[in-house]
Amino acid sequence: MDAQSFHTLRDLLAIGDSSHPALVMPEGGPVITYGSLRGQVETLATTLQALGLGRGDRVAMALPNGIEIITAFLAVTTAAATAAPLNPAYTVEEFRFYLEDIEAKALIVPPGGGEQARAAMPAGTLLLEASLSPAGQVRLTIAGSSSLPRVQTDPVPDDAALFLHTSGTTSRPKGVPLSHANLLASATNVVATYALTPTDVSLCVMPLFHVHGLVASTLATLRSGGTIVVPPRFSASAFWPAVTAHRATWYTAVPTIHQVLLARADEDQAPAPGTSGLRFIRSCSSALAPATMTGLESRFGCPVLEAYGMTEAAHQMASNPLPPEPRQPGSVGRGTGVQIALMNDAGDLLSTGSQGEVVVKGPNVTRGYHNNPEANAAAFTQGWFRTGDQGVLDADGYLTLVGRLKELINRGGEKISPREIDEALLTHPAVAEAVCFGVPDAKYGEEVAAAVVLRGEASAADLLSHCRTRLAAFKVPKTIHLVAQIPRTATGKVQRRVVAAALATGKT
Repeated sequence: MDAQSFHTLRDLLAIGDSSHPALVMPEGGPVITYGSLRGQVETLATTLQALGLGRGDRVAMALPNGIEIITAFLAVTTAAATAAPLNPAYTVEEFRFYLEDIEAKALIVPPGGGEQARAAMPAGTLLLEASLSPAGQVRLTIAGSSSLPRVQTDPVPDDAALFLHTSGTTSRPKGVPLSHANLLASATNVVATYALTPTDVSLCVMPLFHVHGLVASTLATLRSGGTIVVPPRFSASAFWPAVTAHRATWYTAVPTIHQVLLARADEDQAPAPGTSGLRFIRSCSSALAPATMTGLESRFGCPVLEAYGMTEAAHQMASNPLPPEPRQPGSVGRGTGVQIALMNDAGDLLSTGSQGEVVVKGPNVTRGYHNNPEANAAAFTQGWFRTGDQGVLDADGYLTLVGRLKELINRGGEKISPREIDEALLTHPAVAEAVCFGVPDAKYGEEVAAAVVLRGEASAADLLSHCRTRLAAFKVPKTIHLVAQIPRTATGKVQRRVVAAALATGKT
């Protein structure tokens, strides 16, 4: 199939040779060929449509990494419905918000698992269980009443294939619909950037409810006709055995994972430099320290390529190139099939070397947030999407990020909304005020901290325990500062960075 024939994610399945491995579960798990994957996806898509699911319907998934979530995702999109993968670690309250915001018509969970998602499921939602047979067959079993059948329809490029959320600093997380065309454009850009071919094997260590793992590790590999090795979770001790056993040629991850692998390299008996079979390592979703990049290249003997992506752009926007072109430590590289520019507050594009807000334009960029005209008005200027990041472009087109306009906390690639944590703390009866913010952390880049003013008796430990019942573990503050008052500006506004700075200098 030539490039002009790619219109929807369904077309990806026609690329790989029928007998070539598409999905592999390590440690003796099943191997799914492209021929088998095509058949399974078509069968499951027909099943979904027979249950009344199709265009305009959103199907939530609370599934761990594995063959099941990839196959289910492809089946949902082939049925012309929209897949909405969610973090299985969410609490009941978090699931309730996302399922209601998604307006999920169906929810897919593991057999006997997904208790939190099941408990949060709105009335009338169709419940399905995804199971994997020893032979590698994915089955969807109805765990409730079904809807009426509907006429089978094929997806079209503008159909929403994926629905994710991105966090905001002053509002609840925003819904981001991504079309088949958006995802195909981004996957195609990833393939071109790293010259991926059917001989490449991607070891997927990123969660598949994130755009990073789903687009870069998975869809791009399918776009190239290559093989995806899918362990159920990242394990440093199992990483190098998997690389060796399955002859992985690359992996992509957040810097936290790279740092763990580097720190444990000798303990885990990582191959000698240049002997692992990896032809490159990709880093994205959080800033990679130049020292970490240098350490990785020295120890593992292959180029480390930092990239820049975000949910609203269906992941990749820029990347450092493969050798022999130069890769610049501290830079996220050049635009990859995506126009990148810098803009000032007035909406004027800036010249090379000037610092401004990074803006992007391309077929990978979402058309807008779901039911959020205010956010869309703020995010789009003259067709450019405003990323909220500040950066500088050099004469060769390399982008260096210098800060964030948005106050999201970036904990090892997990983007966390401070407002969401504020709200969780404020549900405690002893809390009068709460302001959450990010603080530097050697392992994760940033950790979560909060300043709290009490109105009653409570300790920091009490508040942390309270947060654990309402937030996923990665969102729970590492530190809670009990303060007499929250620092404010002259106009009475609370600025998270001001609060963080005040606490750092003891001026609260």
